[in-house]
Amino acid sequence: MATPTKPQRRARLVAGSARAAQGGALYVDDRLGLGRWLRPNLRKLFPSHWSFLLGELALYSFVLIVLTGTFLTFFYQPDPDVAFASVREISLEIRGGLLVRQLHHWAATVFVLSIVAHLFRVYFTGAFRKPRELTWMLGVMLFGLVLFESFLGVSLTADQLGFTGLREAQGLLLSIPLVGTYLSRFVFDGGFPGEVIPRLFVTHVLLVPGILLAVVPLHGLILTWRQKHTERRVPGSDESRVTGGPFFPYFAVKNGATALFTMGAIALLATFARVNPVWEHGAYRPGEAPPSAQPFWYFGVLDGALRLTPPWEITLGGYVLQVGLWIPMLVLACFFGVLLCYPFIDRRLTGDRGSHHLLDRPSDAPVRTATGIAVITFFAVVWAATWVSEIPPDPGAPTPLLAAPHDTYQAIVWGLRVAVFVLPPIAYAITLAYCRRRARHSPA
Repeated sequence: MATPTKPQRRARLVAGSARAAQGGALYVDDRLGLGRWLRPNLRKLFPSHWSFLLGELALYSFVLIVLTGTFLTFFYQPDPDVAFASVREISLEIRGGLLVRQLHHWAATVFVLSIVAHLFRVYFTGAFRKPRELTWMLGVMLFGLVLFESFLGVSLTADQLGFTGLREAQGLLLSIPLVGTYLSRFVFDGGFPGEVIPRLFVTHVLLVPGILLAVVPLHGLILTWRQKHTERRVPGSDESRVTGGPFFPYFAVKNGATALFTMGAIALLATFARVNPVWEHGAYRPGEAPPSAQPFWYFGVLDGALRLTPPWEITLGGYVLQVGLWIPMLVLACFFGVLLCYPFIDRRLTGDRGSHHLLDRPSDAPVRTATGIAVITFFAVVWAATWVSEIPPDPGAPTPLLAAPHDTYQAIVWGLRVAVFVLPPIAYAITLAYCRRRARHSPA
């Protein structure tokens, strides 16, 4: 007869841990009832196509922005006199400070890029239609808030380049009739730069992130979780059937891999691609020319529009109205207004009031696709205006990246002004014809 032996220490430890975990789970479930909610949600089906992960790229970039921004807040001093010195100290003296700064910057860039790519995917596939109008509108709000937040972050460095953009923003505020002076005084508390740094800091660190922390989960988790996800249109698909993999473990594993890939790619960029070296730009010095640098791509649209718009002025009742400065702001305001209301505009134009869970192929909606390509072409031409500058008359001034003599620069500007009106209709016509031809030859 074999002599019974005691379980090994490792086996007893594992069994005890399992009993403790089970008891803890039952304790929490008895009091909160999470099991009834968690069980069906862990089995909720999610799509498998890679394009559905563009929103996750934005989410994990946002997480990295929050983490690195918290680190930077410990060392940044929002005082107009020492703000630049504190940024320089973070970059060159604090261990790991430059890496964290660049992680923060590149995470913000990837955040904006992934939002734009996600917006394209939703627009061109028709995923904004009923019942997802609210999700689309929240996404557009996020897009605008993120652009504003990025501008605030670039300005907080208080260097010559950052304050040049802020000075341009003050000029736009001052050009607004009747209330421009009051708005400028409210923001800057007097002359430029005034007390703008503490106000930018509070807005950048508390106000806008607080709104984002409320809107991001609502847009990306709550509404998406409550609604049936959209389906790719394949043979045999219909509006009522749900396909895909369960959230756990299928989609959870994909999300984990996406998070690691996103943060790893941003870390590689932050390690090997230097960006915004403020110590080379120097602190802001009134009256000096800004350093030679290309505007950040998501600010280039406004900068390019200001370059292409003629400096029109109207004198009315002794007041000089800067019409040339209003046009770019009005164009961008109209763009975001149309974008915000586009689900309702599309419903009005097409007369389609039904619910949609199947995604369109871009060729299935030729007019919508052609309109989107025309708008992208318009902004691409406007952005192209930022790449060429006139050779400065002062030989000691910083030389732009792409400089041209005065006559050549004026010819380029006039060519782009013509292209703004000519190329979008051409892109619209070509895309419309291509989509209709493809729709005729594609299987039903």
